[in-house]
Amino acid sequence: MVIEKNRRKTLIERLLARIKIMDMGYTVNGQPSLCHIWTGSHSGNGRGGQYGRISVNGITSATHIVAYTHYHGYIPCKMQVDHLCNQRLCCNPEHLELVSHLENQKRRAERAIREKKKLQSGR
Repeated sequence: MVIEKNRRKTLIERLLARIKIMDMGYTVNGQPSLCHIWTGSHSGNGRGGQYGRISVNGITSATHIVAYTHYHGYIPCKMQVDHLCNQRLCCNPEHLELVSHLENQKRRAERAIREKKKLQSGR
């Protein structure tokens, strides 16, 4: 019985233990879709920052990629995982989608334009 009590947590158990489920305003078909926000360590606030980080066999990995591969499987070469909800700390597998680098950059630019317009309109 002691062995069971002291067993190490699986990777997905470690991931789920540090997630807070929150309404961040993302909707699917007009219905709220809750984000699974990583509350553990992240990559900082610099350019390209604010992605969740978790150690996998001694290597630091992005939490959204760990979640995607656990629930959806292998990520093909030259594909990236995009956050449909635009929340970099979100690990909800329903909010993650495989896209090409070009599509990911296009979406990022479109989001930036929408945010700029929103700020300019005062909303």
